[in-house]
Amino acid sequence: AWANAREPLDVLVLDFPPGTGDIQLTIAQRLPLSGAVIVSTPQEVALADVRRGIVMFDSTAVPILGIVENMAWLEQADGTRLHLFGEGGARRTAEAFGAPFLGELPIDVRLRESADAGRPLVATDPDHPVSQRFAAIARQTLANMRAATKPPPVIRVE
Repeated sequence: AWANAREPLDVLVLDFPPGTGDIQLTIAQRLPLSGAVIVSTPQEVALADVRRGIVMFDSTAVPILGIVENMAWLEQADGTRLHLFGEGGARRTAEAFGAPFLGELPIDVRLRESADAGRPLVATDPDHPVSQRFAAIARQTLANMRAATKPPPVIRVE
C-alpha cells in the first residue's frame, strides 16, 4: 500500500527507540493507535525499558498487542543455542504483566545480510526458519490487534 498512495493503508508500523520519551508519549496520547508491540532483548537492562513502556501504554489506553524477544540466541555450528544475553526475560516480563508473548527471534547472519541488502528475508526466503518466526509473530499481532480496542482520543478546543 505504501508504494501506491491511492490504496488504503492496511498497517502502519512506527518503530520507536527504547524508552518512554516525549515522542512515544505524544504519539500514544494524540493518535488512535491500535496497539503496541514491544521488542526487547532478554537481559534485565533492556527489560527495565519494557516495563516502563507497558506502564506508559497502559496509562494512555494503548493495548499491548504483544512482546517479542529479539536476539534470543545464536545457533552454533553443532545446533546448540548460545543465549548471549540471557534467556526468556521478555517471556517472563510478558507473563508478569499479563501481556501476550509473541515469540523469540534469534541472531541470524542471513537476516542481517538480507536487511543490509534491502531485501527482507521473509520476501527473499519465506521458508527460512527466521522468516517463519516473523510470519507467525505478524499473524499473532494482527489477531491481537483485531481483538484489542482503544477509545478514540478526546480532542478539546478551548
